[in-house]
Amino acid sequence: MMRRFALTGAAVFDGDSLRDGVAVLLNGVRIEAVLPEDQLARDVPRMTLDGGTLCPGFVDLQVNGGGGVLFNDGPDVATLARMAQAHAGLGATTILPTLITDTPDKTAAAIDAVAGALAQNMPGIGGLHLEGPHLALTRKGAHDPARIRPMQPDDLALLLDAARRLPVLIVTLAPESVTDAQIAALAQAGVVVSLGHSDCSFDQAQTAFAAGAQMVTHLFNAMSPLGHRAPGLVGAALTAKGVASGVIADLVHVQAASLQVALAADAARGGLFLVSDAMAPAGSDMTTFTLTGQQVLRAQGTLRLADGTLAGADLDLARALRNLLALGVPLVQALTMATRRPAQAAGLTGAGTLHAGCAADILHLNDRLELQAVWQRGRVIPLSPR
Repeated sequence: MMRRFALTGAAVFDGDSLRDGVAVLLNGVRIEAVLPEDQLARDVPRMTLDGGTLCPGFVDLQVNGGGGVLFNDGPDVATLARMAQAHAGLGATTILPTLITDTPDKTAAAIDAVAGALAQNMPGIGGLHLEGPHLALTRKGAHDPARIRPMQPDDLALLLDAARRLPVLIVTLAPESVTDAQIAALAQAGVVVSLGHSDCSFDQAQTAFAAGAQMVTHLFNAMSPLGHRAPGLVGAALTAKGVASGVIADLVHVQAASLQVALAADAARGGLFLVSDAMAPAGSDMTTFTLTGQQVLRAQGTLRLADGTLAGADLDLARALRNLLALGVPLVQALTMATRRPAQAAGLTGAGTLHAGCAADILHLNDRLELQAVWQRGRVIPLSPR
């Protein structure tokens, strides 16, 4: 592997703008410079690409599994390594492994696993996302109802300890299952509190935001809907200042017209970002798996329980990007939603942008936004099955 070389011949999206005639100079695991091609020293080795776009590696804040494994089934370092490798091959060079509603022991094991992976400097693992168990039963989705419960003092203590151990921790919860004081304690400790799986009213959501919540998990899905007299969590998410919202842009979880409404409402805020909500099949050829004791079938671009309930998504962020472009979203905005915005929303430093000093996590997309090549920390990553 060339330790110091330049990528040329493609447009470059650096996290803010798209430029032509620019080279990305890699030096080991980091980016040394992004500069005009004609300013490259003659002795620098070059890899000349055939058009397309270079962009930062995708940042995916909601990844339940991948490579044939599910984090809930084996919350350990080996599972994280397999997930991270599978998602890097799909373009997501930084992920937050996500544990959905489970037992306190599983939650503690997930925290230990991510701490262990970070101590090993494992590529791709940026932190942890705990989705539950403090959710609303009325909006449980595919979560196990027997394990959904209000937050207790021991739960809060575990999360506060995790916040001290991990650089990034997102906790998805429902305002109905926690107190404002618990939200405030988490936020003050540096936890990114995200509202989701909730039937809360617009006013309840606003109160939770005032207490310190700053994100919404998979907008529209498993939450009180937008009504003209009862705006619900959707309305609160799209109007509150400083609140970021993940969205599953597979055009199944959120119908195209609804996604366009959200994009229009968010135009002046810039808070929407893409998530995959990927499960075990991501980056593999598997067609079925078990989630919370229930069989999930992979068919026609969806993952569903036997009763038709969506159970995560069969989606990678490159396909989500293509879906946005088909809806008329400008390329720069779509790329931002998969790179810089989620990194900023989670507080992930050095991810989602191509600038000097950042990790050399780079994607090459062709003109149809199909993934052509991945570099993670300067190393070529084999592409995963889609």
